Amino acid sequence: MHTALLILPNFALILAGLALARGFDYSRAFWEGLEKLVYFVLFPALMVRSLAVSTLDLRSMGELIACAWGLMLLGMALGALARPLFRLDARVAASCFQCAFRFNTYIGLAIAGSLFGAQGVAVGALLFGALMPLANLGAVSMLAAHSQSSLARELAKNPLLTSTLAGFAWNLSGLPMPGFLDQMLRLLGQTALPAGLLAVGAALRLERGGASLAAHAWWLGVKLAALPLAAWALVRLAGLPPMEGGILLMWAALPTASTAYILAVRMGGDGPSVATQITVGTFASMATVPLWLAWLR
Repeated sequence: MHTALLILPNFALILAGLALARGFDYSRAFWEGLEKLVYFVLFPALMVRSLAVSTLDLRSMGELIACAWGLMLLGMALGALARPLFRLDARVAASCFQCAFRFNTYIGLAIAGSLFGAQGVAVGALLFGALMPLANLGAVSMLAAHSQSSLARELAKNPLLTSTLAGFAWNLSGLPMPGFLDQMLRLLGQTALPAGLLAVGAALRLERGGASLAAHAWWLGVKLAALPLAAWALVRLAGLPPMEGGILLMWAALPTASTAYILAVRMGGDGPSVATQITVGTFASMATVPLWLAWLR
């Protein structure tokens, strides 16, 4: 119950974003502008500062990242099974495949901060940054048959990945952050989490795509049940410290990132099916994430 109360405000902000988008006269252009501001400015500022000024245990981080990579590969393997199991169209299967392993960074960092404070945000930022290349490799490779997009170009354009690398490099350098820059990044970072969660809520919608109900249930089951269960077992077996173990389990239980829809549309995939996966998964995670974290305790 204590864990649920800590993370409840984060999900309340998602619902607030949904209510604002549906009940008030904000145009779609407004929300698209907010999404771009969060993605290209606010969240990169948060990630750079969080990593640059934190004390990181690289040994435990190495174990954490290795566990997460293994879990993501498991998600990819299970996600790919949907096509032969449900006889899906290749385009539909390629689009929704990513929903079995991609994760919502905004929700993840917000929960990490609520549970573990600034240090949790730093650990989460480094973990998420380390997973982004693998997540993009899987998603882009599967959709590549429908697009000429380059994986290297997709990664280079990802501001969350580049800001993670910049913050980690600053941390390793041992250089102090100038007071003016530290204050500016801190102010930008403070707005990143609430703005990002509002944008997540505003983007939620159900659309009719080519995926069957059984296939939708399969991908949701992989993302919200199978991966968290495997993560729970890994935390126990590997003996990860409480914070690292909690962040690993929380990451595994996160719903699919809203950027999965953008990628599917840009690469000629089935955007409506991905939008439905994101929406249903986000609502379901409001119940499943607290349950998984409570079970860890």
